[in-house]
Parts: sequence; C-alpha cells; structure tokens
Amino acid sequence: MQYPSNTKTLIQCDFDGTLTEEDISFLILDTFAEGDWRALLEQYKSGQISVGKFNTLAFRMVKQTEKTLVNFVSEKAKLRPNFKELLDYCNSRNFRFTIISNGMTFYIKTLLKNIGIEDFEIYAAQATFNNNGIEARYIGPDGNEVQDGFKTTYANKFLGEGWRVISIGNGASDVPAAKLAHHTFATEPMLSLCRESGMDCFPFETLDDIIKGLKQID
Repeated sequence: MQYPSNTKTLIQCDFDGTLTEEDISFLILDTFAEGDWRALLEQYKSGQISVGKFNTLAFRMVKQTEKTLVNFVSEKAKLRPNFKELLDYCNSRNFRFTIISNGMTFYIKTLLKNIGIEDFEIYAAQATFNNNGIEARYIGPDGNEVQDGFKTTYANKFLGEGWRVISIGNGASDVPAAKLAHHTFATEPMLSLCRESGMDCFPFETLDDIIKGLKQID
C-alpha cells in the first residue's frame, strides 16, 4: 500500500518476549513470588481475569525492594540483539517508537538504561514497592487506571491522532491492538494466533527481521 509522503508513522512495540529474550515478569515471579502465581496465570489464559488483573494480583506476591529487583533484572535479563539498530533505522525513517507493555516500567527502564538509552517513551505498569508486595497500576492516556484493554486504549489514541500504527508483539495480549494497526509484526505464540484468525502480519524471529520488514513498508 502506498502512503502519502507526509504520513506520520508510530511503532507500538511490546517488551517482554518481544524486545527481550524471555518474559521478565515471569522471571521475577518465578524467583521471588510468595504464592502460586501460576494459578493466576491459568486464570488469565482461560479468560477468567484480564492481563492487568493477573499482574496486579501476581506482583502482590513479590515482597522484594526495588533495588533488589533492579539488580536482579540487570544480572539476569537480556534485550534481544540489534535493538539499537532497530531504533536507528526507525529514527532514519522518522518513525516514532513507543513501548506499550503489560510489564513493569521499572524493569523496562533498567534494561534500556543498561545499554545507554534513557528518556524513552514507555507506557507500562507503574510499580509501588511496599511490605505488602508490589502494587501494579496501569494508567491510560486520560490519566485514569485501566484494568483491561491497556494496549488497545493506546492504539486507539494514536489512531485518533492520525498516526499510521505499526504493531510489534509476541503474545495473546498483543493481538487486539494489532487488529487495529495498519501493519503487524509477530513472533510466536502471537504469530500462530494471527494466522489462525486470518490476520496479515510480518513474521519475525530476530529484530533484524523487523528492520527488513520495515524496509518493505513505504
């Protein structure tokens, strides 16, 4: 599809399992949660609770300090190779790159800071650390808390502002926003979900695959 030369393009990118090699939330929960957080995960997968509700309840089981978790993430978690190259390519095309994640802002910022990236546009759960566990809150564009449809809320905002939206993701929670986007990049398990529903998408395994796919978009 041809677009006018003045088209504004925005990348709406997931974080965990998309820009990272594994889900950082699961890594933290597996290590520190004081309770059966995977029972909550099954409730989310079966549609009994939203992804926002899952994260809110699961992270209340984590009693560690922010400093402990920041150090843990810095030591154990990794971004996929070629993230800076992806950003450089988007900057060369004047694409606005945003991270819209059901994960936690604190660890997204930690991993980006570790590779020298700060002051980045991130929309994710705000974490409050206390003795009763981490309180996770998702704040929508209007400043109000969002429990469900966090990613679609932002996708609709961007579309309403006239952006051509390119969605990048890896999980089921990325699919609703991807359905609103003009173009979608997907890796597993999202890729299979897109194909099962008949959605067109660019498959990717590496971030370099995304760069190659973006070059095909006028």
